[in-house]
Amino acid sequence: MMEALAAVAPGRPLREGLDRILQAKMGALIVVGDGPEVLSICSGGFLMDAEFTPQRLSELAKMDGAIILAPDASRIARANVHLVPDPNVPTSETGTRHRTAERVARSIDVPIISVSEELSLIAVYRRDRKHVLDPIPRLLARANQGLQTLERYKARLDAVSNSLSALEVEDLVTVRDVVTVLQRAEMVRRIAEELDGYIVELGTDGRLVLLQLEELMGGVEDDRRLVIKDYFRDHPSWHLDQAMDSLATCTTEDLLDLKRVAAVLHLPPEVTELDATVQPRGYRLLSRIPRLPESVVERIVNRFGTLQKILRATLEDLDDVEGVGSSRARAIKDGLTRLAETSILDRYS
Repeated sequence: MMEALAAVAPGRPLREGLDRILQAKMGALIVVGDGPEVLSICSGGFLMDAEFTPQRLSELAKMDGAIILAPDASRIARANVHLVPDPNVPTSETGTRHRTAERVARSIDVPIISVSEELSLIAVYRRDRKHVLDPIPRLLARANQGLQTLERYKARLDAVSNSLSALEVEDLVTVRDVVTVLQRAEMVRRIAEELDGYIVELGTDGRLVLLQLEELMGGVEDDRRLVIKDYFRDHPSWHLDQAMDSLATCTTEDLLDLKRVAAVLHLPPEVTELDATVQPRGYRLLSRIPRLPESVVERIVNRFGTLQKILRATLEDLDDVEGVGSSRARAIKDGLTRLAETSILDRYS
Protein backbone atom coordinates (compact mmCIF):
# COMPACT_ATOMS: atom_id res chain seq x y z
CA MET A 1 0.00 0.00 0.00
CA MET A 2 2.86 2.42 0.77
CA GLU A 3 4.29 1.83 -2.72
CA ALA A 4 0.88 2.52 -4.22
CA LEU A 5 0.50 5.74 -2.19
CA ALA A 6 3.97 6.86 -3.27
CA ALA A 7 2.92 6.41 -6.92
CA VAL A 8 -0.08 8.73 -6.47
CA ALA A 9 1.67 11.32 -4.28
CA PRO A 10 1.72 15.00 -5.31
CA GLY A 11 4.44 15.72 -7.83
CA ARG A 12 4.05 12.36 -9.58
CA PRO A 13 2.59 12.29 -13.13
CA LEU A 14 -0.09 9.78 -12.10
CA ARG A 15 -1.37 12.14 -9.38
CA GLU A 16 -1.53 14.99 -11.88
CA GLY A 17 -3.65 12.83 -14.15
CA LEU A 18 -5.96 11.87 -11.28
CA ASP A 19 -6.36 15.52 -10.30
CA ARG A 20 -7.29 16.37 -13.89
CA ILE A 21 -10.00 13.71 -13.80
CA LEU A 22 -11.39 15.15 -10.54
CA GLN A 23 -11.31 18.71 -11.86
CA ALA A 24 -13.25 17.60 -14.94
CA LYS A 25 -15.83 16.01 -12.60
CA MET A 26 -15.35 12.57 -14.12
CA GLY A 27 -14.83 9.09 -12.67
CA ALA A 28 -12.21 6.46 -13.51
CA LEU A 29 -11.01 2.95 -12.70
CA ILE A 30 -7.27 2.45 -13.10
CA VAL A 31 -5.24 -0.75 -12.69
CA VAL A 32 -1.49 -0.25 -12.12
CA GLY A 33 -0.15 -3.46 -13.62
CA ASP A 34 -0.51 -5.27 -16.94
CA GLY A 35 0.73 -8.76 -16.14
CA PRO A 36 -0.97 -12.02 -17.23
CA GLU A 37 -3.05 -12.12 -14.04
CA VAL A 38 -4.52 -8.69 -14.89
CA LEU A 39 -5.13 -9.49 -18.54
CA SER A 40 -6.92 -12.70 -17.54
CA ILE A 41 -9.81 -10.65 -16.08
CA CYS A 42 -9.91 -8.06 -18.88
CA SER A 43 -12.58 -8.12 -21.54
CA GLY A 44 -12.94 -5.83 -24.56
CA GLY A 45 -11.31 -2.45 -24.80
CA PHE A 46 -8.40 -1.68 -27.08
CA LEU A 47 -4.62 -1.91 -26.95
CA MET A 48 -2.80 1.40 -26.43
CA ASP A 49 0.85 0.78 -25.49
CA ALA A 50 1.44 4.54 -25.39
CA GLU A 51 3.62 6.66 -23.14
CA PHE A 52 1.79 7.84 -20.04
CA THR A 53 0.90 11.51 -19.76
CA PRO A 54 -1.60 13.14 -17.38
CA GLN A 55 -3.45 14.58 -20.38
CA ARG A 56 -3.88 11.16 -22.02
CA LEU A 57 -5.14 9.66 -18.78
CA SER A 58 -7.80 12.33 -18.32
CA GLU A 59 -8.92 12.01 -21.95
CA LEU A 60 -9.21 8.21 -21.71
CA ALA A 61 -11.24 8.59 -18.49
CA LYS A 62 -14.06 10.03 -20.61
CA MET A 63 -14.82 6.43 -21.63
CA ASP A 64 -16.58 4.13 -19.20
CA GLY A 65 -14.06 1.27 -19.13
CA ALA A 66 -11.02 0.72 -16.96
CA ILE A 67 -7.54 1.93 -17.86
CA ILE A 68 -4.62 -0.51 -17.56
CA LEU A 69 -1.18 0.99 -16.83
CA ALA A 70 2.29 -0.55 -16.73
CA PRO A 71 3.49 -1.53 -13.21
CA ASP A 72 5.60 1.65 -12.97
CA ALA A 73 2.80 3.78 -14.52
CA SER A 74 5.16 4.85 -17.32
CA ARG A 75 2.92 3.57 -20.13
CA ILE A 76 -0.79 3.17 -20.81
CA ALA A 77 -1.28 -0.46 -21.85
CA ARG A 78 -5.03 -0.67 -22.50
CA ALA A 79 -8.12 1.54 -22.27
CA ASN A 80 -11.91 1.18 -22.13
CA VAL A 81 -11.46 -2.32 -20.66
CA HIS A 82 -14.25 -4.21 -18.93
CA LEU A 83 -12.94 -5.89 -15.79
CA VAL A 84 -14.49 -9.25 -14.90
CA PRO A 85 -13.32 -10.26 -11.39
CA ASP A 86 -14.69 -13.29 -9.55
CA PRO A 87 -18.22 -12.28 -8.42
CA ASN A 88 -17.85 -14.51 -5.36
CA VAL A 89 -15.09 -12.31 -3.91
CA PRO A 90 -16.68 -10.41 -0.99
CA THR A 91 -16.94 -6.63 -1.13
CA SER A 92 -18.27 -3.99 1.24
CA GLU A 93 -18.62 -1.31 -1.44
CA THR A 94 -21.92 -0.26 -3.01
CA GLY A 95 -21.07 1.61 -6.23
CA THR A 96 -20.32 -0.43 -9.34
CA ARG A 97 -16.87 1.10 -9.88
CA HIS A 98 -15.82 0.69 -6.24
CA ARG A 99 -17.16 -2.85 -6.01
CA THR A 100 -15.14 -3.82 -9.06
CA ALA A 101 -12.03 -2.10 -7.68
CA GLU A 102 -12.25 -3.91 -4.35
CA ARG A 103 -12.88 -7.31 -5.96
CA VAL A 104 -9.96 -6.92 -8.36
CA ALA A 105 -7.63 -5.80 -5.56
CA ARG A 106 -8.58 -8.79 -3.43
CA SER A 107 -8.08 -11.15 -6.36
CA ILE A 108 -4.81 -9.74 -7.76
CA ASP A 109 -1.93 -8.12 -5.87
CA VAL A 110 -1.79 -4.87 -7.85
CA PRO A 111 -2.88 -1.34 -6.89
CA ILE A 112 -6.35 -0.35 -8.08
CA ILE A 113 -7.31 3.33 -8.15
CA SER A 114 -10.94 4.40 -8.18
CA VAL A 115 -11.94 8.01 -8.84
CA SER A 116 -15.47 8.77 -7.68
CA GLU A 117 -17.36 11.22 -9.84
CA GLU A 118 -20.13 11.89 -7.31
CA LEU A 119 -17.98 12.11 -4.15
CA SER A 120 -14.96 13.73 -5.83
CA LEU A 121 -12.50 11.46 -4.04
CA ILE A 122 -9.68 9.10 -4.96
CA ALA A 123 -9.48 5.66 -3.31
CA VAL A 124 -6.52 3.28 -3.58
CA TYR A 125 -7.12 -0.45 -3.09
CA ARG A 126 -4.40 -3.03 -2.42
CA ARG A 127 -5.35 -6.54 -1.34
CA ASP A 128 -7.73 -6.13 1.63
CA ARG A 129 -6.82 -2.51 2.30
CA LYS A 130 -8.48 0.67 1.11
CA HIS A 131 -7.05 4.17 1.50
CA VAL A 132 -8.91 7.33 0.58
CA LEU A 133 -6.56 10.17 -0.39
CA ASP A 134 -7.07 13.26 1.74
CA PRO A 135 -6.69 16.80 0.37
CA ILE A 136 -3.13 18.14 0.74
CA PRO A 137 -4.06 20.94 3.23
CA ARG A 138 -5.68 18.38 5.55
CA LEU A 139 -2.66 16.07 5.30
CA LEU A 140 -0.27 18.92 6.06
CA ALA A 141 -2.35 19.88 9.10
CA ARG A 142 -2.21 16.29 10.38
CA ALA A 143 1.54 16.09 9.72
CA ASN A 144 2.20 19.35 11.59
CA GLN A 145 0.07 18.18 14.51
CA GLY A 146 2.04 14.91 14.51
CA LEU A 147 5.33 16.82 14.57
CA GLN A 148 4.20 18.86 17.57
CA THR A 149 3.23 15.68 19.40
CA LEU A 150 6.54 14.08 18.47
CA GLU A 151 8.47 17.08 19.82
CA ARG A 152 6.72 16.80 23.19
CA TYR A 153 7.31 13.05 23.46
CA LYS A 154 10.93 13.41 22.29
CA ALA A 155 11.58 16.03 25.00
CA ARG A 156 10.19 13.63 27.61
CA LEU A 157 12.30 10.79 26.18
CA ASP A 158 15.44 12.93 26.38
CA ALA A 159 14.67 13.74 30.02
CA VAL A 160 14.20 10.12 31.14
CA SER A 161 17.18 9.00 29.03
CA ASN A 162 19.48 11.56 30.68
CA SER A 163 18.13 10.54 34.07
CA LEU A 164 18.92 6.89 33.27
CA SER A 165 22.49 7.83 32.35
CA ALA A 166 23.00 9.54 35.72
CA LEU A 167 21.50 6.60 37.59
CA GLU A 168 23.75 4.20 35.67
CA VAL A 169 26.83 6.14 36.72
CA GLU A 170 25.66 6.15 40.36
CA ASP A 171 24.69 2.46 40.18
CA LEU A 172 21.11 3.22 41.26
CA VAL A 173 19.16 1.90 38.27
CA THR A 174 15.87 0.09 38.82
CA VAL A 175 13.75 -1.88 36.36
CA ARG A 176 11.25 1.00 36.37
CA ASP A 177 13.89 3.45 35.11
CA VAL A 178 14.82 1.16 32.22
CA VAL A 179 11.32 0.30 31.06
CA THR A 180 10.25 3.96 31.28
CA VAL A 181 12.93 4.81 28.71
CA LEU A 182 11.88 1.87 26.52
CA GLN A 183 8.22 2.88 26.79
CA ARG A 184 8.95 6.47 25.73
CA ALA A 185 11.29 5.40 22.94
CA GLU A 186 8.66 3.06 21.50
CA MET A 187 5.99 5.78 21.68
CA VAL A 188 8.28 8.16 19.80
CA ARG A 189 9.01 5.48 17.19
CA ARG A 190 5.30 4.87 16.61
CA ILE A 191 4.53 8.56 16.18
CA ALA A 192 7.40 8.79 13.68
CA GLU A 193 6.06 5.75 11.82
CA GLU A 194 2.68 7.46 11.45
CA LEU A 195 4.41 10.58 10.16
CA ASP A 196 6.25 8.44 7.60
CA GLY A 197 2.88 7.53 6.12
CA TYR A 198 1.91 11.19 5.82
CA ILE A 199 5.24 12.00 4.17
CA VAL A 200 4.78 9.27 1.56
CA GLU A 201 1.28 10.51 0.79
CA LEU A 202 2.40 14.15 0.65
CA GLY A 203 5.08 13.42 -1.94
CA THR A 204 6.97 16.58 -2.90
CA ASP A 205 4.86 18.60 -0.45
CA GLY A 206 6.29 16.58 2.45
CA ARG A 207 9.95 17.61 2.12
CA LEU A 208 9.97 20.00 5.08
CA VAL A 209 8.09 17.52 7.26
CA LEU A 210 10.69 14.86 6.38
CA LEU A 211 13.59 17.14 7.34
CA GLN A 212 12.02 17.91 10.73
CA LEU A 213 11.27 14.23 11.33
CA GLU A 214 14.84 13.17 10.56
CA GLU A 215 16.20 15.81 12.92
CA LEU A 216 13.90 14.77 15.77
CA MET A 217 14.54 11.04 15.30
CA GLY A 218 18.33 11.27 15.15
CA GLY A 219 19.75 8.56 17.44
CA VAL A 220 16.39 7.42 18.87
CA GLU A 221 16.42 3.98 17.24
CA ASP A 222 20.04 3.36 18.25
CA ASP A 223 19.31 4.35 21.86
CA ARG A 224 16.29 2.05 21.94
CA ARG A 225 18.40 -0.87 20.75
CA LEU A 226 21.28 -0.13 23.13
CA VAL A 227 19.02 0.16 26.20
CA ILE A 228 17.63 -3.29 25.45
CA LYS A 229 21.15 -4.60 24.78
CA ASP A 230 22.32 -3.21 28.12
CA TYR A 231 19.69 -4.94 30.22
CA PHE A 232 18.00 -7.86 28.47
CA ARG A 233 18.92 -11.39 29.48
CA ASP A 234 20.40 -13.18 26.50
CA HIS A 235 19.28 -16.76 26.05
CA PRO A 236 19.47 -19.32 23.23
CA SER A 237 15.72 -18.87 22.74
CA TRP A 238 15.68 -15.07 23.22
CA HIS A 239 17.95 -12.74 21.27
CA LEU A 240 18.24 -8.98 20.87
CA ASP A 241 16.24 -8.88 17.63
CA GLN A 242 13.43 -10.86 19.25
CA ALA A 243 13.33 -8.46 22.19
CA MET A 244 13.13 -5.46 19.84
CA ASP A 245 10.40 -7.11 17.76
CA SER A 246 8.47 -7.96 20.91
CA LEU A 247 8.56 -4.31 22.00
CA ALA A 248 7.52 -3.13 18.54
CA THR A 249 4.52 -5.47 18.47
CA CYS A 250 3.20 -4.53 21.93
CA THR A 251 -0.35 -3.26 21.81
CA THR A 252 -1.02 0.28 23.02
CA GLU A 253 -2.51 -1.12 26.24
CA ASP A 254 0.55 -3.33 26.85
CA LEU A 255 2.87 -0.38 26.21
CA LEU A 256 1.19 1.60 29.00
CA ASP A 257 1.80 -1.28 31.45
CA LEU A 258 5.42 -1.06 32.64
CA LYS A 259 5.45 -4.69 33.79
CA ARG A 260 4.49 -5.90 30.34
CA VAL A 261 7.18 -3.73 28.79
CA ALA A 262 9.67 -5.21 31.26
CA ALA A 263 8.75 -8.68 30.00
CA VAL A 264 10.58 -8.05 26.70
CA LEU A 265 13.86 -7.93 28.66
CA HIS A 266 13.41 -11.50 29.98
CA LEU A 267 15.02 -10.49 33.27
CA PRO A 268 16.14 -13.18 35.76
CA PRO A 269 13.38 -14.75 37.93
CA GLU A 270 14.66 -12.97 41.04
CA VAL A 271 14.11 -9.57 39.36
CA THR A 272 10.32 -9.45 39.40
CA GLU A 273 9.49 -6.03 40.83
CA LEU A 274 9.77 -2.68 39.04
CA ASP A 275 11.80 -1.29 41.96
CA ALA A 276 14.36 -4.10 41.79
CA THR A 277 17.90 -2.91 41.02
CA VAL A 278 19.67 -3.85 37.80
CA GLN A 279 23.09 -3.14 36.33
CA PRO A 280 23.80 -2.06 32.74
CA ARG A 281 26.45 -3.73 30.64
CA GLY A 282 27.67 -0.35 29.37
CA TYR A 283 26.87 -0.45 25.66
CA ARG A 284 24.85 2.78 25.66
CA LEU A 285 27.37 5.02 27.44
CA LEU A 286 30.34 3.57 25.55
CA SER A 287 28.56 4.25 22.25
CA ARG A 288 28.57 7.97 23.12
CA ILE A 289 32.36 8.13 23.07
CA PRO A 290 33.45 9.52 19.68
CA ARG A 291 35.25 7.28 17.19
CA LEU A 292 34.89 4.14 19.29
CA PRO A 293 34.04 1.22 16.96
CA GLU A 294 31.22 -1.10 17.90
CA SER A 295 33.56 -4.10 17.75
CA VAL A 296 35.80 -2.51 20.41
CA VAL A 297 32.76 -1.69 22.58
CA GLU A 298 31.73 -5.35 22.33
CA ARG A 299 35.18 -6.54 23.47
CA ILE A 300 35.26 -4.08 26.39
CA VAL A 301 31.84 -5.22 27.62
CA ASN A 302 32.81 -8.88 27.22
CA ARG A 303 35.96 -8.25 29.24
CA PHE A 304 34.45 -6.32 32.17
CA GLY A 305 30.79 -7.40 32.17
CA THR A 306 29.16 -4.32 33.74
CA LEU A 307 29.36 -0.54 33.41
CA GLN A 308 30.54 -0.11 37.01
CA LYS A 309 33.55 -2.35 36.39
CA ILE A 310 34.33 -0.41 33.19
CA LEU A 311 34.15 2.89 35.11
CA ARG A 312 36.55 1.52 37.76
CA ALA A 313 38.95 0.05 35.20
CA THR A 314 42.43 1.58 35.05
CA LEU A 315 44.17 2.70 31.87
CA GLU A 316 46.24 -0.47 32.00
CA ASP A 317 43.09 -2.62 32.29
CA LEU A 318 41.56 -0.94 29.26
CA ASP A 319 44.83 -1.11 27.32
CA ASP A 320 44.84 -4.90 27.78
CA VAL A 321 41.60 -5.22 25.77
CA GLU A 322 42.27 -6.21 22.17
CA GLY A 323 41.93 -3.28 19.76
CA VAL A 324 42.09 -0.56 22.45
CA GLY A 325 45.66 0.56 22.89
CA SER A 326 47.03 3.27 25.18
CA SER A 327 45.69 6.33 23.32
CA ARG A 328 42.21 4.86 22.92
CA ALA A 329 42.23 3.71 26.56
CA ARG A 330 42.84 7.31 27.66
CA ALA A 331 40.09 8.56 25.32
CA ILE A 332 37.66 6.01 26.79
CA LYS A 333 38.58 6.94 30.37
CA ASP A 334 38.27 10.67 29.70
CA GLY A 335 35.05 10.20 27.73
CA LEU A 336 33.38 8.18 30.47
CA THR A 337 34.48 10.71 33.09
CA ARG A 338 32.95 13.59 31.12
CA LEU A 339 29.74 11.63 30.51
CA ALA A 340 29.47 10.80 34.21
CA GLU A 341 29.99 14.40 35.30
CA THR A 342 27.56 15.78 32.70
CA SER A 343 24.86 13.21 33.51
CA ILE A 344 25.01 13.86 37.24
CA LEU A 345 25.06 17.64 36.81
CA ASP A 346 22.04 17.47 34.48
CA ARG A 347 20.13 15.36 36.94
CA TYR A 348 20.69 17.51 39.99
CA SER A 349 20.71 20.94 38.34
